[in-house]
Amino acid sequence: MKIEVFDDAGAVALAAADLIAAEARACVAARGRFTMAVSGGRTPRLMLRALADRDPPWAGVHMFQVDERVAPDGDPDRNLTHLRESFLAHVPLRPDQVHAMPVDAPDLAAAVRTYSAELRAIAGDPPVLDLVHLGLGSDGHTASLVPGDPSLDVTDADVALAGPYQGRQRMTLTYPVIDRARRLLWVVAGAEKAAVLRRLLDGDRAIPAGRVRQDRALVLADRAAAGR
Repeated sequence: MKIEVFDDAGAVALAAADLIAAEARACVAARGRFTMAVSGGRTPRLMLRALADRDPPWAGVHMFQVDERVAPDGDPDRNLTHLRESFLAHVPLRPDQVHAMPVDAPDLAAAVRTYSAELRAIAGDPPVLDLVHLGLGSDGHTASLVPGDPSLDVTDADVALAGPYQGRQRMTLTYPVIDRARRLLWVVAGAEKAAVLRRLLDGDRAIPAGRVRQDRALVLADRAAAGR
């Protein structure tokens, strides 16, 4: 795992946008398609807003979600709500290029199977995403793979239900599909992440984030999160 450190969260977001745009251009040139999955959070919103200005080859881009809270469409708790505001409203992606987790479906178990099938249809069987963007919680969670949750032990599915966590049930990508990604991009900002970022870099498998494979991973962090 490599780490690059920047002055602040804004600089991290810009660097992440540059990297994603470059990956998109390379993947579309090589294979005609770029598949990525994005996590929620404040810094990722800055990242995605900057990405909207980088003008990658949009016609070849497919965007998935790393995780989502089970809440109605348009709810402020939904990652998709902020994704639409910060990114989708500013880029020429067609509806069939944006793959939102169907967390408002009446049958969530069936919705998990539907999203798994959508991943396979776009990214292969088994699905291999070009880039998965991950955040890091101060408790060591990433995606909605949270401490003590049964989803941590899912090895035979690419999507699972998790939680409740912080008042919401979740849908999340699992370790198998995250680990198959060609590139893992961690975006970490804030002094409250310093201790857990050290554990991530040390490969501490006692935290959920520490169980993600490291050989294809790059961490972009601000100085507050990187500590010493």
